[in-house]
Amino acid sequence: MGKAKKNKKAKQQSGEKKKEFFEMEGVVVEALPNAHFRVKLDNGITIIAYLSGKMRMNYIRVVEGDRVKVEISPYDLEKGRITYRIG
Repeated sequence: MGKAKKNKKAKQQSGEKKKEFFEMEGVVVEALPNAHFRVKLDNGITIIAYLSGKMRMNYIRVVEGDRVKVEISPYDLEKGRITYRIG
């Protein structure tokens, strides 16, 4: 068990991130149930994005027409997470 803890600490100290995301900006086009939104990105692609946990905890409201910052996973380019409301 001692070895596993040392390896975990070594990974944390090296500054590795869990996963990499593409960060883009877009406009909320439509509000869907369960804090999901249809977002049109600046490059013209429309994706479905959900509200991040920190935004839910702090009761940050997102409505149609808001500019938002979205993180998109490289594994599924059709889905994303809204991390910041620009306005």
